[in-house]
Amino acid sequence: MNSVCQMIRRQTDANFVNLIIALKTYDRDALVKGVPAWRFVYHTLHSADKWFFNPSVYTERPEHEAGSDNPFAPISRIWSDAELLDLLEKVRAKTLDYLDRLDDSQLNEYPPKCEFTRLELILMQFRHMSVHIGMLHGLTVEKTGIFPQYVSPHSMDRLKNGYWDET
Repeated sequence: MNSVCQMIRRQTDANFVNLIIALKTYDRDALVKGVPAWRFVYHTLHSADKWFFNPSVYTERPEHEAGSDNPFAPISRIWSDAELLDLLEKVRAKTLDYLDRLDDSQLNEYPPKCEFTRLELILMQFRHMSVHIGMLHGLTVEKTGIFPQYVSPHSMDRLKNGYWDET
């Protein structure tokens, strides 16, 4: 049976793979309105970690520096790409585990103290992640002239030739 939650899980995993591709191909120091691109990667991951589930009861991770979820706020910590990929895998595992435990009847429910349904939270993160993946890919194309791969659950085999779309 193909439940809605199972379909969401497959699409969500593909979105995380697309973010991995962006991290493997981008110029982390490319500037977006004066801010290095890696700050938007952290912003995207923090948002997925918080808003995919329930932002009203979220507890910051110990390594989070106050303000670092806003790419334009000054911070002292510089995250390496290895640290960002590690965080991505943690958020990905947490998210996929959540979707594995969710059933379709819960999608229209409001998590405790939250003004959005679970489905709204999920859709907001699809939109948010896709916007930032597209922004990172745009920076990459501008610099290299080559498109990074972009996958769906049905096209993961595109990665067998690497992270670049050579067509």
